[in-house]
Amino acid sequence: MQITRTDVDALNAKVAISIEQNDFAEKVDNILKDYRKSTNIPGFRKGHVPMGMIKKQYETAVTADEVNKLLQENLNKYIQDEKLELLGNPLPVMQEKIDWKADQLSFEFELGLAPAFEVKMKGKKAVTQYQIEADKKMVQEQVEYLQKQYGKIEAQTAIEEGLELSLKVTNEEAGIDATTTIEWEQLKGKKNLDALKAAGLNNTITLKTKGLFKEDHVLARALGITVDKLEEAPKEVTLTVTEANKRTLAELDQELFDKLYEPGTVKNVTDLKTKIKEGVEKQFEQQTEQKLLNDVTESLINETKFDLPKEFLVRWLQNTGEKPLTEEEAAEEYEKSEKGIRYQLIEGALIKAHDLQIQFEELQDFAKGMIKQQMAQYRQIDPSEKDLDDIAARIFSNQEETKRLSDQLMSKKLLDFYKENANLKVKKVNYDTFVKEAYGDAQ
Repeated sequence: MQITRTDVDALNAKVAISIEQNDFAEKVDNILKDYRKSTNIPGFRKGHVPMGMIKKQYETAVTADEVNKLLQENLNKYIQDEKLELLGNPLPVMQEKIDWKADQLSFEFELGLAPAFEVKMKGKKAVTQYQIEADKKMVQEQVEYLQKQYGKIEAQTAIEEGLELSLKVTNEEAGIDATTTIEWEQLKGKKNLDALKAAGLNNTITLKTKGLFKEDHVLARALGITVDKLEEAPKEVTLTVTEANKRTLAELDQELFDKLYEPGTVKNVTDLKTKIKEGVEKQFEQQTEQKLLNDVTESLINETKFDLPKEFLVRWLQNTGEKPLTEEEAAEEYEKSEKGIRYQLIEGALIKAHDLQIQFEELQDFAKGMIKQQMAQYRQIDPSEKDLDDIAARIFSNQEETKRLSDQLMSKKLLDFYKENANLKVKKVNYDTFVKEAYGDAQ
């Protein structure tokens, strides 16, 4: 057997493999002999079928199968030995007809080669690293929310201002049958308010949806639909107030502070607001970090210039799926996946150059850390090391879960690396500004 490579250009190569009969003939003969022992053909005793008949029926298929195994085994070994970095898989050059009895068989494979490039972390344009700050209004809203949550609820027999109302909202024609809880202050229009007061508890009234609530999202929630579907909402709905409750806010005292946080850690309203601010900003971190990861990824793709073996990859895409694609379909698929291919190459280069590979011990510690966080949500503050090991072992027995955790850890390692090495500019904003700047009209 002989293997030779010809470089077409920096991104494309051809590998030619020549196989002689003596590379596979003995294996084929042994398989055919086994077939002869087990094949049942009418008119012949088992094991006594003429070898000529066995060869006529099976030799070509067995030869093709054995040659294919030899090709794959030796091509893979050649790629590993030569340390070739490929895009996609080798594509066989099709032959019109193969003479399987020839003394020598020749095959060619096309290779798409990964490009050589350098990743420059300090791009020309700085990437914005957002830090969301909880403003006074947001903190105060959270204080009031906690006061409501821990306050007292008293059922009322009449509907009046300042109450919390449980509503049943229906429109049979539009297929609406929803329940919701609203505050009196979220309603709009004197006629609507007077009508609800007059109707009282457990009596139905019909009101127009337009102008019923001060905010669209409250109307959408009441109808059981999303805000973007409000244009299709019915003009009228039937309302029934099933409950009317008066909430008395909890006092901002030590009893409430100790319910919310570890006793003694919050001693006054100033401490409470500080804790709330820290907690809210911590919750925003995941959103800002995902935004940073996305933006650095986009920046690296734009700043790192290299060519790809496009024609090869289009041909490869044509033949890799369950169903072959037309050239046009494959070209379209390539356009969709090109950015992903580029970033995979960039990410791989960074991982290799900066030793960011994941070790199993790291993944194990990461998994146990996440398990502890989840257990803490259920007040299981100090699990034993054995419990953590047992739960982690169950997770690692599931390949999908293991891959999901591995992807999360890699994202974290890359994000930490980007924070230290990328060209970033920190910008502190409130949440509304972040949404407007980060997502624009997409939100």
